[in-house]
Amino acid sequence: MMFSHADGNPVLVLDAEQCWRLLDHSKHGRIALSVGGEVDIVPVNYAAADGKIYLRTGPGTKLAELTVNPKVAFEADGILSEEAWSVVVRGHARSLETEAEIATARGTGVVPWVPTVKEFWVEIVPAQITGRHFQLGQQPEMFDEY
Repeated sequence: MMFSHADGNPVLVLDAEQCWRLLDHSKHGRIALSVGGEVDIVPVNYAAADGKIYLRTGPGTKLAELTVNPKVAFEADGILSEEAWSVVVRGHARSLETEAEIATARGTGVVPWVPTVKEFWVEIVPAQITGRHFQLGQQPEMFDEY
């Protein structure tokens, strides 16, 4: 198990340090954006570094939406045979513009999954980070009290 659960509780609320540790060891997640009352959720590959999330994208919907409304949510999770976890980051996203910012983002090692050009870099600065770790198993039996 990645984490110890107290009192046999199958759900553990993670602290910020535990959340970042999980984000540091994953490379895929989802970003949720909202514009004009519509919400989009799209898969992305990413890197976590220095308390921020970095991702690459091409020109299009994601980039346009975060320009209109920089408030985003980002989620990454993992599922193994006996345990699972989920981390949600709420914060502000922006397209990186200076060479120094882009060099920092490139240094995280994010590379596109598919053979398409993705030369726009996005940084998510967290306002809140939350996470849960789960011990997987069967639902407990319910007993009738009649």
